[in-house]
Amino acid sequence: MCGRYRLTRHREVVEEHFGVAIEGDFSPRYNIAPTQLVATVRQRSDRPERSFAWMKWGLIPYWAKDASMGARTINARAETAADLPAFREALRKRRCLVPADGFYEWQKIGKSKQPLCFTMADDSVFGFAGLWERWKDAEGKLVETCSILTTTPNRLLEDVHDRMPVILRPEDYDVWLDPGEQRPESLRELLKPFDSERMKRYPVSTRVNNVKFDDPDCAAPSQPMGLFAG
Repeated sequence: MCGRYRLTRHREVVEEHFGVAIEGDFSPRYNIAPTQLVATVRQRSDRPERSFAWMKWGLIPYWAKDASMGARTINARAETAADLPAFREALRKRRCLVPADGFYEWQKIGKSKQPLCFTMADDSVFGFAGLWERWKDAEGKLVETCSILTTTPNRLLEDVHDRMPVILRPEDYDVWLDPGEQRPESLRELLKPFDSERMKRYPVSTRVNNVKFDDPDCAAPSQPMGLFAG
């Protein structure tokens, strides 16, 4: 599961990492939530060049009758995406990267849940493996939407959640974005738990629980509610 993440690095850092020019307003985001517009990177179909796009988080298949389906498709399981109608064509033809520099999960402690932030050990930016679609609303307006793939947890997450977002290695970005690669069996090799030795986690305030808050306090280290492993 990946239902909340952050992207707080400066525009120039993100542009350099993903080799793309960012369009539009780009402000630090500390509490990105489903149904919001999120930054994505994809490859042009007519030439080997990456492009930037804002998409709504929650994939709406082109055949969906209304937009409500997007609330249920913020994530796609890597193990089954190639078989499910909502995701299988996007996995073959419409893949993207979703830039981030941290994501949140909640660990149950007694009757409470402690929010934790997971980042790279060096605090660098990284890319989730994403899928995207174009959907036309009742007025004929095209809406671009996306989903983040998930996989089994690594050692850093296994005591918190049974899923984690797929984080791709930078050296795998080209293969993932390549529109010419349409074999699910080849792509599946990329969709594995990220190396836990290259990551870290820390507790944050329950402020992140509320989507109306989107400020540095959401991602700031906080005193934990109680003892937890890690």
